[in-house]
Amino acid sequence: MTIVPQSDACPACGATEVVTLCRGTDRIFGTTTDTFYVVECKGCRLLRLYPWPKPYELSRYYPPRYWYDPSADPSDRLAELWRRLVLRDHVNFVRKALANSRARGLVLDVGCGGGLFLRELGLANNEIVGFDFSVEAAGVAWRTNGVPAACGSLTLPPLRSGSCRLVTMFHVLEHLYDPASYLDAARQLLAEDGRLVIQVPNAACWQFLLLGEAWNGIDIPRHLVNFRLQDVEILLRECGYEPLRVKHFSMRDNPAGLATSLAPSLDPMGRRVRELAESGRTRLLKDFAYFGLMLACIPPTLIEALCRAGSTVMVEARVRR
Repeated sequence: MTIVPQSDACPACGATEVVTLCRGTDRIFGTTTDTFYVVECKGCRLLRLYPWPKPYELSRYYPPRYWYDPSADPSDRLAELWRRLVLRDHVNFVRKALANSRARGLVLDVGCGGGLFLRELGLANNEIVGFDFSVEAAGVAWRTNGVPAACGSLTLPPLRSGSCRLVTMFHVLEHLYDPASYLDAARQLLAEDGRLVIQVPNAACWQFLLLGEAWNGIDIPRHLVNFRLQDVEILLRECGYEPLRVKHFSMRDNPAGLATSLAPSLDPMGRRVRELAESGRTRLLKDFAYFGLMLACIPPTLIEALCRAGSTVMVEARVRR
């Protein structure tokens, strides 16, 4: 057991006693050689990165081309076909949330990246909008996918209160110093009977138990908080939401996450961000090897999810009545 400084106390309960679970550095993108720890709070058992990077340090951990732009690269166009297929999990989950709601207004995707999800949702442009921290990603959303997108923070949205029927956050909350601030902002934007859909890596998965710091889901140093489903549900309730539905499997994320955990040197995004010198033939061979490994990872990740220990959790919630 370790005592951390009060300035590094648990963001959830304020406790300073922690247990170190593992340590590591940036295995995927190689943006730093600094070592960080994943610790568990002795008070509320929340898992988090320690120490947290300073805000001014974060930009170097999010390198350029941290998203796909299929208009810029032939290999990205091939990846786009696969991503459109595996995004059906997200699209179908959100469509059901929309069908369950009587609300009217916009569908807002926070952390929209290149906007592919909103395009695949199949709604009119005046019904959707994306937010992202990256100006370049928002530009890809507009230019390539025809999705209205803005660069900014959800805590300062250019939208009026009650203007959204649904807000989505796929793999956003784990990157934030204050996840509750985004949930509070989303609550203000939601119309009556609107819906919130969030997805985060699940630190209670078998992969973390077996692989420890090699598990892709902790993504040192970009993931500041490592959620389990119970943490998500507690946070949602504290922010005024009622969880309604949970999904433990994502065809886009679970198999690919395990493949990257097992062979980070094959991960296409990681190789591109590192700007490795690869011939066209080498790149193609590595892409096919990664794709084959990812397909092989589908059965074990499905079994993991069926046992409610999948490496991601997707939750639908509404504002508590």
